[in-house]
Amino acid sequence: MAWPTLITERLVLRPLSFGNLDDLAALHAQESFWWYPFGRGWSRSETKAFLERTIEDYRDPGISVSAVVVAETGELAGWAGLSIPTFLPEILPAVEVGWRLGELHRGHGFATEAGVAWLRHGFEELGLESIVSIYEPENLASGAVMRRLGFMLERETTHPTLRVRIHVLSLTRARWGPT
Repeated sequence: MAWPTLITERLVLRPLSFGNLDDLAALHAQESFWWYPFGRGWSRSETKAFLERTIEDYRDPGISVSAVVVAETGELAGWAGLSIPTFLPEILPAVEVGWRLGELHRGHGFATEAGVAWLRHGFEELGLESIVSIYEPENLASGAVMRRLGFMLERETTHPTLRVRIHVLSLTRARWGPT
């Protein structure tokens, strides 16, 4: 199975490549991109390591993040996709849907649009029964996207290494319906 490229009304969700390093480094450098949970932007070397890990994850089709590209302009807006939340062993086994967008691409519905595409892929193509999404409660925008997608609070807990409060929301295939 090849790594999927998902097409939505306004987005192309395709694998990240080393050719994305400059654009991705600019996004990751934005303090707000990584405010939750790190409270700072990332360096180019941190971004390169992230990109290397992500590309390595493509060996297991369907469970990793992809570029979020604005179809009309070709701009890299951020990334979104499915991952295994290994940082939170108390909820494993689980698959998480998540997204991160640069400052200029927030507030346009791109996170919701990408989330719908990845939920559809997870439930319909991968046959998952449940998907989680995790956020810090202070991150009101991400929480709002999760509620729009139909997620419901499963538990409140603490990030085991960063020691910040997080909410784990879940959505079952039975409850999900494309929006």
